Amino acid sequence: MGTLKGKCALVTGAGQGLGFTIAEEMIKAGADVALHYYSSEAGARELKEAAGKAGQRAEIFRADLTKENECVELVQRATSFLGGLDVLINNAGDLVGRRSLGDLDTLFWHKVMAINMDSLLWVTRAALPCLEQAGAASIVNLSSIAGRKGGAPGSLAYSAAKGAVLTWTRALALELAPKGIRVNAVAPGLILGTRFHATHTTATAAEETIRQIPLRRAGTPADVARTVVFLASEYDGFITGATIDINGGVYCA
Repeated sequence: MGTLKGKCALVTGAGQGLGFTIAEEMIKAGADVALHYYSSEAGARELKEAAGKAGQRAEIFRADLTKENECVELVQRATSFLGGLDVLINNAGDLVGRRSLGDLDTLFWHKVMAINMDSLLWVTRAALPCLEQAGAASIVNLSSIAGRKGGAPGSLAYSAAKGAVLTWTRALALELAPKGIRVNAVAPGLILGTRFHATHTTATAAEETIRQIPLRRAGTPADVARTVVFLASEYDGFITGATIDINGGVYCA
């Protein structure tokens, strides 16, 4: 509690799923937050209300992050509201749908890359001047176990995008370290209780996956959020370029 008190954070995809719980934990830790959403306005408004009750500033901002101009406008509006930026959480992303190589047309490929990778480029680049001014800032990117070991059948494009997030994280960490900006990632495994897995993972597939998890349970959004807040709150910490795997021991590296 209070580890982010006085800090300003932007969380993308905060209206539902992991983004909602991450933003919720950021608020509990004391941060003022800019809450991005695309279609989940109700969740974003719920978080804004929770922040207000806690005596912190929060505002919601809608943007389609597959469009560069909307990414830039989001950052401009968010940082204007916050008065600066100490923490950027690049959470927005999606599998979109399951397609094997034979069905993976170019339009679908570009859509998956735009949601998961292009948005990360555009938002981070727009946020860089404010993060530099903060002095000791933090970026946390959301990847996936799919980016580590490949995903379930039909997730070729998504796995490639999330693997790119991991490489982006390492490369950007080296580039921004002299500026005092740390860049890290988390790679969640099976996290139930989210729209993502409710949409893309069948009950049978989830049960089979859980049987293969050494800890014998699926993860929860809180498992991910706690880790993200830890990485975000290490203002002048020594962790950068790292990826924390949150998967119950399925992938250990």
